[in-house]
Amino acid sequence: MNYKLFDDYITLQALLKETGIIQSGGAIKGYLADNTVLFNGEDEKRRGKKLRIGDKIELLSEGITITLIQPSEEELEQHQLDLAEKNRVAELVKKMNKDNKKLTKQANTKSQAKKQSKKPVRFPGM
Repeated sequence: MNYKLFDDYITLQALLKETGIIQSGGAIKGYLADNTVLFNGEDEKRRGKKLRIGDKIELLSEGITITLIQPSEEELEQHQLDLAEKNRVAELVKKMNKDNKKLTKQANTKSQAKKQSKKPVRFPGM
């Protein structure tokens, strides 16, 4: 299996999680304790091991070999566009949340002022 690496490196834990071999980051300790993972032919037990382009990971119990490869120029461009769009959407959501917080604060201030301006209810005979 080939894995296209778009960044400088990826950790062993992140690679196994992204490829679906483990379900969560917490499962990596148990997985490494129970299974043999070879990094470029040598046994590796560190979940934070940095993997770079050209490295090979072998999972003997699964019969899987993962080779980290460089993506093509078109794939790099698409990845950059995807990241830019993700950041744009994140900024929009952040701005919307900030605006909603302001509106909620203003509404709360108005309702508190309205409550304070009301006279207490008086019943006959009091």
